[in-house]
Amino acid sequence: MSDAGETEKVLPLWDHINELSRRIKIWIYAFLGATLFFLVFPADPVSVYQNPFQIYKPLITGVLLGIRERLLPPQYFLIGGTVTAPLEIIVVGAAVFGFATSVPVLAYEIYKFVDPAIKPSERQSLYPFVAAFSVLFVAGALFAFFVLLPFVFIFSLSFFGFVGFSNYIYADDFYNLIFFVLVVSGFAFTIPVIFVLLVKLHVIGTSVLRKNRKYVWAVTLIGTALASPDGGPLADIALFIPMIILIEGAMWYARRYEKDELVGVRFAMGERKCSYCGGEMDSGGVFCGLCGKARV
Repeated sequence: MSDAGETEKVLPLWDHINELSRRIKIWIYAFLGATLFFLVFPADPVSVYQNPFQIYKPLITGVLLGIRERLLPPQYFLIGGTVTAPLEIIVVGAAVFGFATSVPVLAYEIYKFVDPAIKPSERQSLYPFVAAFSVLFVAGALFAFFVLLPFVFIFSLSFFGFVGFSNYIYADDFYNLIFFVLVVSGFAFTIPVIFVLLVKLHVIGTSVLRKNRKYVWAVTLIGTALASPDGGPLADIALFIPMIILIEGAMWYARRYEKDELVGVRFAMGERKCSYCGGEMDSGGVFCGLCGKARV
């Protein structure tokens, strides 16, 4: 059977569920492997190499210490709160960064799951999709780390003195807030890539967002406020601006797929005018004699 025939073959619902389950399992294995890496790999591999039998600090502890040094103002102090708090933070932190590390695998499996719905000629966009998804997720997490979270702590911690609270913060509250904002901001930045993919699959059109742009902006503003808790209006605006730029850029980029689809329909209907400049097509009906662009 040809590739086109296999692509268009309609599978039973149970086969789709099995395929989805298999894809999820592959990502889970990658996620668990990355999490174990942060829990097992030493923060100082040179020292462990020199003395393999010593008790060493795992890599995630070095990451947590770096986060604290970067984001916690010097006049504030972290406290454990409970006996198990340090272990819980280490495990949760390893899981969060393991998840971030496995994002390329997640993007790959998402694309491969919907791959049967994509034309064979469009499958070369697999790796650009994975790269764009991964890069935007990392960009969103970095944006949260260097821009949003400083706003959150500067805005929130200044109220300690107003109400006479001591400058002590529960460590699990501190790190859980950071983990939440990093992951949410990372996924927020990948929304344009998902939108482009949905347009490519003809699930949604750009006209829906363009005609309701004011509602899109309003929903985006609400979403950014939820993604930057306790950060104040400055943090909301700081996330809102790049999100709007990404969404508008995604709408502009996704229109190329709608144009390609429209050109294909016009060609199938026998239209002999160029969709780009209006010039006459050549005798073969593929290239425009005026601008030279192909319409299929």
